[in-house]
Amino acid sequence: MSETELEFQLVKTNGVTLHAVTAGPRNGPLVVLLHGFPEFWYGWRNQIKPLAEAGYRVLVPDQRGFNKSQKPEGIEHYTLDTLRDDVIGLIKLYNREKAHVIGHDWGGAVAWHLASTRPEYVETLIPINIPHPAIMPKAMLTIPLQWLRSSYMAFFQLPEWPEKLLSADHFEGMAKGIKFSASTGDAFTRDDLEKYKEAWAQPGAMTAMLNWYRAIRAGLPEGFAHPGKVTVPTRMIWGVNDPFLSRKLAKKSIEHCEDGTLTFVGEATHWVSHEQPEIVNQLIAKYLSNQVVVG
Repeated sequence: MSETELEFQLVKTNGVTLHAVTAGPRNGPLVVLLHGFPEFWYGWRNQIKPLAEAGYRVLVPDQRGFNKSQKPEGIEHYTLDTLRDDVIGLIKLYNREKAHVIGHDWGGAVAWHLASTRPEYVETLIPINIPHPAIMPKAMLTIPLQWLRSSYMAFFQLPEWPEKLLSADHFEGMAKGIKFSASTGDAFTRDDLEKYKEAWAQPGAMTAMLNWYRAIRAGLPEGFAHPGKVTVPTRMIWGVNDPFLSRKLAKKSIEHCEDGTLTFVGEATHWVSHEQPEIVNQLIAKYLSNQVVVG
């Protein structure tokens, strides 16, 4: 989409400065799009315009540590509670009491945590290929081969070596990993991947991005061992051929929702919003239209 349709801003929330992209009518219902690892706001490029044209005020931050957003040093700045509070601050900053929150990968984990612990800020929760964070520890022990699929998370705990490996040859291996893990060759174009490389090359970005994983060492927030039901309307979208996460995780996650719907999307992987953008956009439009009338 043309950058002239977007507004680029630096905003302050929860003690950090985040780079954010906005689009759509200023008085429209707020939709917050939260990217995961190793993406940035650009990962939602296929969703921003349709949402804006449907009358929503779309807010897409580079989450802390990513791309042009601030990168605090130390893993203690990347806990789920802190990441959740970043989003709460953004909702307040844009003068809303609550928002529709859509998250993929780590962005979805933040969205789950926000809806689970501060539901008053969430109108609708749409997690995309990410289970409820409380599901993962048990899944590593009970779902065959999930520990193997998630073994990269253990590697990311090491100091310095992950940064060296991922940044080698100007992040070429990292870019190829994303491209080849997608179900279609055109899900990520060469131009797309060059934009990703530029984001990864920002000073301090790779360590800050990995600190999202390293902060797991601090343990999950209190209450995650026996989480209560998610009370906000939850509409999960899941690419069935995710190489990193078993679809069983999606089924177990939806069991934690009082008002939950799970939709599997065929011919798609972890990168479903890139591979099947029209289907994902149709599902999002359907889910949001059932919750609010845009006028």
